[in-house]
Amino acid sequence: MTADLSTAPPVNGEDAQFPPGAQILVRDEVWLVRNATRTEHDGARIEAVGASDFVRDQESVFFTGLDRIELLDPRRTRLVRDDSPNFRRSRLFLEAVLRKTPLPQAERGLALADSFLLDSLPYQQRPAQLALSGRNLRPRLLIADVVGLGKTLEIGLTLAELIRRGRGERILVVTPQHVLEQFQHELWTRFAIPLVRLDSVGIERIQREIPAGRNPFTYFKRVIVSIDTLKNTDQYKHHLERITWDAVVIDESHNLINKGSLRNQLARTLAPHTDALLLASATPHNGDARSFAELISLLDPAAISDPEHYRAEDIKHLFIRRTKVSPEVREQMKGQWADRGPSRSVRITATPAEEKVFEELAAVWLPSDGSKSVSDVPLFPYTLLKSFLSSHTALKATVGTRIKTLEKKNEPESTAAERTALHRLLELASEMAEADSGKFGALLEQLREIGVGPKSATRVVVFSERVQTLEWLARTVPLALGFKGKAAQQAARVMHGGLSDEQQMQCVEDFGLADTPVRILFTGDVASEGVNLHRQCHQLVHYDVPWSLIRIEQRNGRIDRYGQPHQPQFRALILTSSVDGAKDDTLVSERLLEREAQAHRSLGTAEAVSGLYRAEAEEKSLIQDLLRGRGVDESLDADRTSGTGADDGVEDFLADFFGAVGDDPEEDAGTGDTGGDGSGSGDGGSAVPRAHVPHLFASPRDFLDEALREVYPDAHDRLDLSADPETGLLSFVPPSDLVHRLKALPPEYVREQGLRDRLKVTFNRRLADHSLTRARASATSSWPDISLLTDLHPVMEWLTDKVLVRLDRQEAPVLTADVPRPTYLVQGIYSNALGRPTVVKWMAVTTDGEVDDDMVALLRRARVGPTMANPGLAHDTTLLAEAIPGVLDSAEAFLEQHREAWDEPLRAPIEEYKTRLGSWEQPTLTGNATAPTGTRERLASLADSLLTTGRPMLRVLAVLAPAHAAA
Repeated sequence: MTADLSTAPPVNGEDAQFPPGAQILVRDEVWLVRNATRTEHDGARIEAVGASDFVRDQESVFFTGLDRIELLDPRRTRLVRDDSPNFRRSRLFLEAVLRKTPLPQAERGLALADSFLLDSLPYQQRPAQLALSGRNLRPRLLIADVVGLGKTLEIGLTLAELIRRGRGERILVVTPQHVLEQFQHELWTRFAIPLVRLDSVGIERIQREIPAGRNPFTYFKRVIVSIDTLKNTDQYKHHLERITWDAVVIDESHNLINKGSLRNQLARTLAPHTDALLLASATPHNGDARSFAELISLLDPAAISDPEHYRAEDIKHLFIRRTKVSPEVREQMKGQWADRGPSRSVRITATPAEEKVFEELAAVWLPSDGSKSVSDVPLFPYTLLKSFLSSHTALKATVGTRIKTLEKKNEPESTAAERTALHRLLELASEMAEADSGKFGALLEQLREIGVGPKSATRVVVFSERVQTLEWLARTVPLALGFKGKAAQQAARVMHGGLSDEQQMQCVEDFGLADTPVRILFTGDVASEGVNLHRQCHQLVHYDVPWSLIRIEQRNGRIDRYGQPHQPQFRALILTSSVDGAKDDTLVSERLLEREAQAHRSLGTAEAVSGLYRAEAEEKSLIQDLLRGRGVDESLDADRTSGTGADDGVEDFLADFFGAVGDDPEEDAGTGDTGGDGSGSGDGGSAVPRAHVPHLFASPRDFLDEALREVYPDAHDRLDLSADPETGLLSFVPPSDLVHRLKALPPEYVREQGLRDRLKVTFNRRLADHSLTRARASATSSWPDISLLTDLHPVMEWLTDKVLVRLDRQEAPVLTADVPRPTYLVQGIYSNALGRPTVVKWMAVTTDGEVDDDMVALLRRARVGPTMANPGLAHDTTLLAEAIPGVLDSAEAFLEQHREAWDEPLRAPIEEYKTRLGSWEQPTLTGNATAPTGTRERLASLADSLLTTGRPMLRVLAVLAPAHAAA
């Protein structure tokens, strides 16, 4: 059982340090540590893989409170000869230790950013840089880039860096149900980060397979779950409170801010039980500063002292936001993201049947002469109008629902006039057919102009707010376009919030695969958040227009996003009427389209135009202003200047924080303190610093090739290995221990691609990208058959572990190298109270006490590499081993001598944070009461736990012996 790291007690004092790659003795068997975390009651939780013969390659979990776990004493290291060609075994072992050792806490640069299947864009690397910056004691961040910039990729890059630091073993991703598969797909195909997708059925299945009472969320290390599944706190809260995650990601996090809601309760449950917390939203604000403060408090409860009065400066380290016109984004996107086309309004003259409805609405429901509406519900006439502007089928549904409501009220006298008017509208709508709909005919014309038809592969997204409109169009449009029989049924898909998550994901997947017959996606605004629709499509039609700038922008962002090779094209159907006083689409829709396009050009986002930051609030405010006689422009400008929906004294903050776009990401409010050490790049941003990651091999491919030769010298026979030197494709049959690791991959991917029977991998990005593109065009599977080998890929992790266990318990190899005297290669690690490395040093130590803290540089000087010869000289290992205790003493003395200086970069932000805590007033977001008792003490304890503590962990890795020292 795991718990909040900030409240758990120290684990068995300073001796309980079990760094990844270290060997431990448990139950008289040797195990290799893969990861170690703290628990509340059972000591350290150690994930390990068997190293000795009896348990080799078996995975297990141990607890220091339940088992006797011995970290092997480095002074008892046994030295062994390496008889492999070119000292291959020793070089592989050293490289494997380098790879398995987490980067220290003080390393702020990015280590893996350039190794994944995506363009190397600094603006997308900036969130990872900010999450690791010195001011953030923990990697906690709100990524609030506007729609289309690639927030999923930014999350993937950040998670990858956490994994490399040993802080991403256990990951939970929470997303809306319709983007589950899309998110899972991106993280695996781009980064080789596998997430197992769970729904309520999947969780129940796991519960049936595991012992009663066992926590189902411990079954897989990295999972992705729908927020609609997980928000059932009554069912899952007790499990979630008993597990600590290394990282939690919550997508579309603006849905969390309604205090007391199930989503808010879920976030409040998860936030204290994770080290890293990544929130993502293109619309992170609802216009209320207190609500936004609540969202920020999930990241750091002490970031904001007064939720009614705070500045961007207070939270800029917790928040990053850019738009397409931000200088850094704009410069880096040149040639990689087609400029957006205009929003084209297609005016349509109302048919005679439609004019009758306009007349009825203008005379009875929305009179312009000052007379009273037939309805005593002020907003309902506009609901009728919006339904009609969508379609006659939507109008019939709205009228029918209202009639039933009035019948249930059983007030025949007071509702008689409205019921009579409703029946008149119902009669007018029921008499209409497709030919009586001006928008229907115009849609067909636009689709033909776009090129949609039976003999074309062109695709289009058609948005409508009304389910009845969507379903009617899906039934009628394909036939009208000439699709026949089964092709007519397959040509269209309908997607709306009433579908299950599996149905919604299937709609998105079918629309994104080139080989599927679907040509038109009729969708509601459920697809306006987070869904990628740009893979095979750059055409979008607004059949009806939402009365919200934010919603229009979100819709357009489905095809206007990073990775779109064609210019996105937008059309909106604008129904016009000649009836006096008629409120047609020119009243609101057309003007909103113009204002959204204008805001996109000038600001890169329409969010701040009205100052409301929430689609529902925008629409409600606009309708209320229409009732007061205001126009669209007057309404938008009035909201912006009055700060409607925002608290007094905070309006300027909201405008600066969410509307303005500066020129320097290091100075902008909300772009964060990058902490970079790069110089200005001239593109609106500084270079993203890179981590110093030591390696012995020139490339990961070199390491893999030599590792396979060492571990499987007969790989061509045992693994049926084939390697294409031209394309870089590696194909082989995975052995049983690798198949066991594949359980962490998405099951449907493993099944569809037959990965248990054969794996296809490559270091060639072009080949991997081609495989991904081909998969997107396939009707059989969206998963690529060839995956890119990154440092995080299960194949690389498997081979690294196989190399490490080639040496037995407490063994270190002896190499003959170009050194004047015996030189011992020693790893030294300082850790904090949480067991995470704060300082990692790779040292070369001689018997006279000389220490060189750049082991890799010394190895290069000593000509240790693939071309070195192994003369097979016999060294006196007994004499060399006798010097080990003195060498370790010298190494520890060197570490202690420099510890204060190495600790300084860690101490400064910790002390700064504790100073801020000292002045924190702990107000809550609901009044003047104080925050939960002990919050300040808990946060202070967390800060202290990040400091280096105890003695260093030392490990003898190898000995370089000069040729003249051979026996």
